[in-house]
Amino acid sequence: MNPNTVLWIYIIFLLAGGLFGFFKAKSKVSLITSAVSAALLILTVIPLFQPGVARALADIIMAALLVVFAIRLAKTKKFMPSGMMLVVTALALAFRHLRF
Repeated sequence: MNPNTVLWIYIIFLLAGGLFGFFKAKSKVSLITSAVSAALLILTVIPLFQPGVARALADIIMAALLVVFAIRLAKTKKFMPSGMMLVVTALALAFRHLRF
């Protein structure tokens, strides 16, 4: 699977997670954080940077999100939504680097 296709799918999950947090817990922080993170990831997909730089930036953003989701999971001890997004982020990072 193309790494950019994986990234687009992840962006959709990221936005859905933010919307879930907003509608379920009225968390504006979840909505804003997911929208900003998705926007930054979209910038790495469009031909704005050299491909190697874009891949590295996307990986750095996703790694930062892994840390954020892990911290939220540790604080809340609830799998939804931070635990699910932690798993989705880890899978997206792995699939971006697998060669089929």
